Amino acid sequence: MNALNPPHTPWSRSTVLGIVLSLVVGVLVLAFSWPAITSEPRALPIVVAGPQEAVAPIAGALAEQADGAFIVTPAEDRVAAVEAIETRTAYGAIVVDGGATPPEVLYSTAASPVAAQLLQAVGAQLQQMVDAQLAAASQATGQQLPAVEVAMTDVVPLLPTDPRGAGITAATFPLVLGGMIGGIALTMAISGVWRRVVALLVYSIAGGLAIVAIMQGWFQALAGDYLLNAAAVGLTLLAIGATIVGFASVVGRAGVAIGPVLFLLIANPIAGATAPKEFLPEPWGAVGQWFPPGAGATLVRDLSYFPAADTTFPWLVLASWAVGGLLLAMVGHFRNAKATEGLETPEPPEDAPAAA
Repeated sequence: MNALNPPHTPWSRSTVLGIVLSLVVGVLVLAFSWPAITSEPRALPIVVAGPQEAVAPIAGALAEQADGAFIVTPAEDRVAAVEAIETRTAYGAIVVDGGATPPEVLYSTAASPVAAQLLQAVGAQLQQMVDAQLAAASQATGQQLPAVEVAMTDVVPLLPTDPRGAGITAATFPLVLGGMIGGIALTMAISGVWRRVVALLVYSIAGGLAIVAIMQGWFQALAGDYLLNAAAVGLTLLAIGATIVGFASVVGRAGVAIGPVLFLLIANPIAGATAPKEFLPEPWGAVGQWFPPGAGATLVRDLSYFPAADTTFPWLVLASWAVGGLLLAMVGHFRNAKATEGLETPEPPEDAPAAA
């Protein structure tokens, strides 16, 4: 056979390979475009604060006109409404007091610029309602009543250095990619499970410090305590990398393929980093928070902007994935060690006669 002219690939194999690659491309397009196409307001939690007689009509109007976009919870006053936003139990609020002061719409661009725009649109509609009521009252009394302006307040705004939130949103993908790079590269480059684990721990700590140094110190897209942010980023890297190392230890180096499929194609699109998790079709928004990309994105945002929020859940999610991956690595190590014990050739005794 002529080495310079190898045999052609069979037609059947060429056809199958083309079909398989087209399916792969289709899956990639579906994974990255589906969240954007299907994203719309769904059950976004907001608060309406004020006296019951003033809250009820607004809550009813929101339920009727918003078509399921909001879940409205009553609150006693403006202080309670602000607390709900700062603790991340609501994305915004409408504050009314029965007419003594103008209505006020509270929102937070730091929680979600998309949700903030939605609440600003609600404020514009509320302004139209107030104007219509004033016009009707002026016509009935024959007197021109003074205009009432609906106040719009950004309770927790984005940093001036990241006014559109592009920096904190863009930080999610490096976490996913960084965790995958660590797990895959260390699996392929290092022999020995314990050496991989130690290298992964070092990588996660150093990577967390480096990424936050860039995002917070250079780009100024993050706020809060530097070391706490670095711990959150490092734990996210560890959660993703340890899972890949663990599966590779159990099923062999083919386990590295789990990283791109699980974290890049499945978990990353439903992480809720670019839009609130409520915007995704149920239950995918909630499901995404059980994976490292979603938990990491939520944790980094809360640590930067919402120090009063309860961050127990994302910490536990990330720690569980990290510990689970390390446990898989241990299982693979001891299983492989046990399997190779019987393959070792025993050494002959010292007093055995030499072979002729």
